[in-house]
Amino acid sequence: MGYRPLGDRLLVKPKPSEEKTKSGIVLPDSAKEKPQEGKVIAAGEGARNEKGDKIPMEVKAGDVVLYSKYSGTEVKIDGEEHLIIKESDVLAIVK
Repeated sequence: MGYRPLGDRLLVKPKPSEEKTKSGIVLPDSAKEKPQEGKVIAAGEGARNEKGDKIPMEVKAGDVVLYSKYSGTEVKIDGEEHLIIKESDVLAIVK
């Protein structure tokens, strides 16, 4: 894939939402929760501070992250849903 986010943004592939509850009830699309976990596909070079110095990114491509529920912009790339989010919207890196 030839995409590189700008600044402190990340291109994230959301983890698919659950199709069933733990008790086995099948959920329709309208009842599914928005995923909050995904894999970072690409990362920008980092933001700049007031002096113009580049602040390096803590998150890198390949990391699995938890992010804020309604953050980012949804984009479709090659027919698949992705999110472009700011690094500040990342809550944790999953180890």
